[in-house]
Amino acid sequence: MALVLSLYFIFSLYNSFVSAANPPILDGFLPNGNFEEKPKASNLKKTVIIGRYSLPKWEINGVVEYVSGGPQPGGFFLAVPRGVHAVRLGNEASISQNVMVKLGSIYSLTFGATRTCAQDEVLRVSVPGHSSDLPIQTLFSSDGGDTYGWAFKATSKVVKVTFHNPGIQEDPTCGPLLDAIAIKEMQPLKYTRGNLVKNGGFEIGPHVFKNFSTGVLLLPKQQDLISPLPGWIIESLKPVKYIDSKHFFVPKGMAAIELIGGRESAIAQIIRTVPNKFYNLTFAIGDAKSACHGSMQVEAFAAKQTLKVPFTSEGKGWFKTASLKFQAVSARTRITFFSAFYHTNINDYGHICGPVLDDVRVLPVS
Repeated sequence: MALVLSLYFIFSLYNSFVSAANPPILDGFLPNGNFEEKPKASNLKKTVIIGRYSLPKWEINGVVEYVSGGPQPGGFFLAVPRGVHAVRLGNEASISQNVMVKLGSIYSLTFGATRTCAQDEVLRVSVPGHSSDLPIQTLFSSDGGDTYGWAFKATSKVVKVTFHNPGIQEDPTCGPLLDAIAIKEMQPLKYTRGNLVKNGGFEIGPHVFKNFSTGVLLLPKQQDLISPLPGWIIESLKPVKYIDSKHFFVPKGMAAIELIGGRESAIAQIIRTVPNKFYNLTFAIGDAKSACHGSMQVEAFAAKQTLKVPFTSEGKGWFKTASLKFQAVSARTRITFFSAFYHTNINDYGHICGPVLDDVRVLPVS
């Protein structure tokens, strides 16, 4: 009996060492990532959190407020669509948390963020060795539901994730509002048999909040050098939106891309080709069943060929397929997509929308 207990103890100890050396695949909220675990009442001065470690699971610096959604003193109204509570970062304030990760792996952060005043506001997201300043003065949804994706490569087994307000506003009650933060480990990309495009169905992407989603804004490569959409490059000035089948209509599978920035946002991928060989690019376009109406057009580029695909959206969830035959001119060919026009939700002109792209394939022409 003693031998059995000893072997059980050794086995359990071994498993604990393995678990510590190989943290589980992350895909969900950071600890207290929705801020529903409150500071103690003794650590609050009205809404301001007193004490560096008073916000459970987080370290804070500067003036950080713990707020509830709804009307605020002074006539403010703060939207907290993903829960009840949020934090607001004052001038030069930050929150941070240490996260155990796998060295060399790619991770994406998904977070709900919005500005609280009419002034320009910036949110700096960083891990050791990598940071980006995200301009959040443009509201893509008018209900405070803007959600962003940001990616990084782990350079150590523990990374300190920090959200920082680098601005100095005249009004100290202004500052970015954070109401949910999640993390997801990006799995290695694999080619689908016969298809030269990686992640052509957009099935590998950032975490999507389950209880509320207006899609996840994927920022241009100027702000995010490592794409939270593996295999793809977000080009130009405006983001594209990652949407899921639970909250939107997608042509195929679990996810798709909504081209919300007109000609100011494009999505591209560089694929391997054989010079002078012919290929066929196929893809699906449609609407997300999100009241995005009107005459739409998606433009596709491959090598020297261009295709304009018009369609009319009634916002009811619909798609069609298109194809473009092209001849490769080099060993690398860039395929690019963007929306030709700008669109807003027919019921809410503050909600920016656009056509949906999905199921991108490139196959050699036999």
